[in-house]
Amino acid sequence: MRILLTPIAVYFWYMNTTIEKSAGMGAVLNDGAVTFRVWAPHAEKVFVGGSFNNWSKNDISLELEENGYWSVITEKASEGDEYKFFIEYNGEILARNDPYAFEVTNSNGNSIIRALDFKWDDAEFNMPNWNELVIYELHVGTFNRSASDTVGTFQDVIDKLDYLRDLGINCIELLPVAEFAGGISWGYNPAHPFAIEQDYGGPDAFAKLVNEAHKKGIAVIMDVVYNHFGPSDVDLWQFDGWSENDKGGIYFYNDHRSDTPWGDTRPDYGRKEVRQYLRDNALMWIEKYHCDGLRMDATSYIRYEGGGLGYDTEIEEGNILMRDINSEIRDKYPHVLTIAEDLKGDSRVTDAIEHNGLAYGSQWDMNFVHPVREVIEDTHDDSRDLQKVVDALEFKYSNDAFCRIVYTESHDEVANGKARVPEEIQPGDAESDFAKKRALLGIVLTLTAPGIPMLFQGQEFIEDEYFQDTEGLDWDKEKKHKGIENLVSDIIKLRTGQIDGGEGLRSQHIEMLHVNHETKILAYKRFDENNVSNSVLVVLNFSNQDYGNYGIGLHENESFELKINASSKIYDQAFSELPVDDVTVVEEHTDDKNWTGKINIPAYGALIFTKS
Repeated sequence: MRILLTPIAVYFWYMNTTIEKSAGMGAVLNDGAVTFRVWAPHAEKVFVGGSFNNWSKNDISLELEENGYWSVITEKASEGDEYKFFIEYNGEILARNDPYAFEVTNSNGNSIIRALDFKWDDAEFNMPNWNELVIYELHVGTFNRSASDTVGTFQDVIDKLDYLRDLGINCIELLPVAEFAGGISWGYNPAHPFAIEQDYGGPDAFAKLVNEAHKKGIAVIMDVVYNHFGPSDVDLWQFDGWSENDKGGIYFYNDHRSDTPWGDTRPDYGRKEVRQYLRDNALMWIEKYHCDGLRMDATSYIRYEGGGLGYDTEIEEGNILMRDINSEIRDKYPHVLTIAEDLKGDSRVTDAIEHNGLAYGSQWDMNFVHPVREVIEDTHDDSRDLQKVVDALEFKYSNDAFCRIVYTESHDEVANGKARVPEEIQPGDAESDFAKKRALLGIVLTLTAPGIPMLFQGQEFIEDEYFQDTEGLDWDKEKKHKGIENLVSDIIKLRTGQIDGGEGLRSQHIEMLHVNHETKILAYKRFDENNVSNSVLVVLNFSNQDYGNYGIGLHENESFELKINASSKIYDQAFSELPVDDVTVVEEHTDDKNWTGKINIPAYGALIFTKS
């Protein structure tokens, strides 16, 4: 009789067959000696050579352990030495970099023996609660690159940490920094997953960035790529010589499952050694570099052969990999946030394992970014559909508002044929009043919505250039739009608690008080059900018309005071002259409620009120 296993049963069966990490993969320093260990199950012989033995290809021989692992202990090598493995297969000698190398000279150079023993003084840092996070996504190579440099560095990011702290940011998310081919890249082409990009500064500079960020109260989330490798400069390809169908060998699928949009290099999640390799990589960022979270790229291509498009074949082994990593991190490091870029609107990604979920802490939300951008980029007020905004605000994954990352700009949303929001609103005139005000509607929605808000580098000062890895962020715009930056900072600080009165923004709850499809006015209340005295009222005008003494329905005689007027001239001299005061409450029937709040609302305005 054939026994059919449920996906969860399969998962726990796999968990029971997963090997523990072999003690000290790669090059491990210990008491004046170095242990070299590598997985090469089809190798006939394995040697290690490097700067310590004149690159001899047969001087130091590794012994075969079980399960295809080879190892040797030698006193000839020491920290800082360069090395490679020399693998004998079918009469050939294959020179290969160490899959676990913590540092390489460059993407097609040599491995370097490293201990990663950094000096840390971040012991006092604690990751902010997830409901208090405001994430700032940045690309090291372009974030603070000077005009004279080819690429930005970790030190350039360190130089801007005070700026980010003053803006109110308490978490940065870095595009991938694992060593990639060349010196200029988005980072989504990892060649050496355990090594740090040398052009950015290498391991020491990255550890310094994390340490300095923590000292300033800023968490660090690392973007990692497990849906494919490379495809360039990848020594994992046919690592020990073996392959089938001229595919990638032991680290990759050797059939149709290897195919991805980024190369023929999908890892073979069915091999426990490959799952262990990716698990070890995930833990490295947390244990060796003190990272506070991982954002996993394109997870739909880990769980589906075609990324989940149409009638697609699921890769259950990929689900097992993600459950494995997430469950271990949750058990060992419950403060660490794992984020999936899945973009399929699927609660399974963040559901608990016992509910057949993948157990991510949160996921990027397509149900926010796409409808919100569509509404604010619409060129006609009449066709602007407020219901799409309402649905975007109220959406949840796994019955938890903070299981989603909300945003209107990310590296993907401002490239690949798409521009920054202000440029999409008014092409060629992204600094017009229309473009600035409607872009700010998107930012206000992001920072006041239930969920974890995220901004993309330069969004706070109306950067309008589409993202490309060859162009640095335009910091001249930061000076030009300092007022708008101050506005974004004020909202962030209200969200995080640096400004009093915003507790409701850190809650699970939202209530739509007023949705008028004729006037294009939307009002909602954010509140903690256990403390409604700290509610926040948000009023948005999606039309190019001022409204005076406008009525919003309230449940009771609530007293709200104006906290932030996003259309005020204090933020931009071109903004509205319409005076806006605290909410005047009258006993009058509006929106099926017995009380009415009277407010002046500027065109394309965003108003935030707190309880007085």
